[in-house]
Amino acid sequence: MKSLFVIPEKCSGCRICELVCSYEHFGVFNPKKSAIRILSLFPEPAINYPVVCKQCAVPKCAEACPVHAIYRKDGIVHIDYEKCIGCGACAQACPFGAIFMHPDIKHPIKCDLCGGDPKCVEKCPTGAITFRAKSSGHQEKHLKFAQLARRG
Repeated sequence: MKSLFVIPEKCSGCRICELVCSYEHFGVFNPKKSAIRILSLFPEPAINYPVVCKQCAVPKCAEACPVHAIYRKDGIVHIDYEKCIGCGACAQACPFGAIFMHPDIKHPIKCDLCGGDPKCVEKCPTGAITFRAKSSGHQEKHLKFAQLARRG
């Protein structure tokens, strides 16, 4: 099973990934309509961190969904937009802060890996985002950054 893997030290903060994602899914260049967000953590160490869905084996977002609109298929966590009521419980439940709500869109925004060909990986100029087999250790690192982000 493959997933997006980020290397924060390589991220320049250019936000091309956000623009590519929003264009791919909504046909607009609007970072707030992207399933990936660049989080800038300051002051020490200053780092840009791409926040994206980790396609969890046991997704907290799915557990929180009151209408069971979130499910896993072929290693990807999907949202059934027909069932979704747009309550945002999934966004609140995500421990990585990787599900986003936008007032113009009735359902949450989360990464669907572009059907197995993530455009953010293809367009990242520094190689900060890769698409590869999941490793068991990197989820702890992502949780650490997510906790820092929620405090900041």
